[in-house]
Amino acid sequence: MDHFLYQNGVLHAEDVPLPEIAAAVGTPFYVYSVATLTRHFKLFEEALSGLPHMVCFAIKSNSNLAVLKVLGDLGAGMDVVSGGEYRRAKAAGVPDERIVFSGVGKTREEIHLALSGGIRQFNVESEPELRVISQVATELGVTAPIALRVNPDVDAKTHEKIATGKSENKFGIPIAKARAAYAEAARLPGIEVVGVDVHIGSQLTDLAPFEAAFLKVRELTLALREDGHAIRRLDLGGGLGIPYTRSNEAPPLPLDYGAVIKRTVGDLDCEIEIEPGRLISGNAGLMVTSVIYLKEGEGRNFLIVDAAMNDLVRPSMYNAHHDIVPVIEPAPGTEPEPFDIVGPVCETGDTFAKARDLTPLGPGDLVAFRSAGAYGAVMSSEYNSRPLIPEVLVSGDHFAVIRARPSFEEMLARDSIPEWL
Repeated sequence: MDHFLYQNGVLHAEDVPLPEIAAAVGTPFYVYSVATLTRHFKLFEEALSGLPHMVCFAIKSNSNLAVLKVLGDLGAGMDVVSGGEYRRAKAAGVPDERIVFSGVGKTREEIHLALSGGIRQFNVESEPELRVISQVATELGVTAPIALRVNPDVDAKTHEKIATGKSENKFGIPIAKARAAYAEAARLPGIEVVGVDVHIGSQLTDLAPFEAAFLKVRELTLALREDGHAIRRLDLGGGLGIPYTRSNEAPPLPLDYGAVIKRTVGDLDCEIEIEPGRLISGNAGLMVTSVIYLKEGEGRNFLIVDAAMNDLVRPSMYNAHHDIVPVIEPAPGTEPEPFDIVGPVCETGDTFAKARDLTPLGPGDLVAFRSAGAYGAVMSSEYNSRPLIPEVLVSGDHFAVIRARPSFEEMLARDSIPEWL
């Protein structure tokens, strides 16, 4: 469920009509709903009720400071994968004891930053990384809490570019080598073993891969305890998918996901950490764009909009589907027509949808891309020297710009021409 509904024939974000935002900030823009973010976070809290737990939002899905503050104020932890994301979590007011640092390529500088500023734990991806954390912690005279990320060799049945738990993926330590890696961790100075971490992929629409991975984590936890390790946290990652179209079968609910956790590892007396991103922020956001031209092609018609692949790269990168709807509700009986919906970037890949049925639209009409709150603005770029588009936050009947569109002067000022040219 989200809070983007038609009221009197006009699509609203909560109680704000989208044309009002478009008039204020121009198109294209992203808009997020506080009510939807709140509801989705609370669904995970409810799903894990009865277990000691922490819901850590995956910042990589949406890193806007205002979004992070909304979730942090609700009690969310943060899952970060870079020094920049760590800084964002801190800037949003999230306490260090709620920040988990993941990622396969943590640098010495990032490790130093997190140990100096405070961290709940590192999710360690390799033995070399473990040794560097030990060295930095020893130099600082502190102890680094760690969980080793194990790769369970479980096929998540998702897009190959967002699968992370198979043996050929770059993530984690093979589960067959985990006990040896934990033994090394226990010997290293400056290291405190606190848990086990696993994450098998993103946009999962079936609970079976989760259950298979969690059962392997259960078996490993029991073996590690026999080896003398005090495993008290299980970080089970994220990855639960969302419906990107309103006509397809919905993925499992957080309550069903929570039930899998409870029956597989709920009796191990561990604090459960999960790292949802997409399911919290995905359907909490739209991208709104304007039609520039209708172009008649050979055997197909093109709807050219002012948003492009640099603003929302998922369709180009993953062949991802987003429902695309007119902001002004079509009149009853209006017949839809198939359009290729494309942007102005000079790439054939700048195509959002092919042969998508839409009611006829004209230049200046607004259309909205649903389910754009995750991996949207956060993955955008200034390709073709197009400014990053604004982000807007809505709560009830008011809205605020939470990232402004940069001017061309600001963009040009970031470059410099050497004196010798």
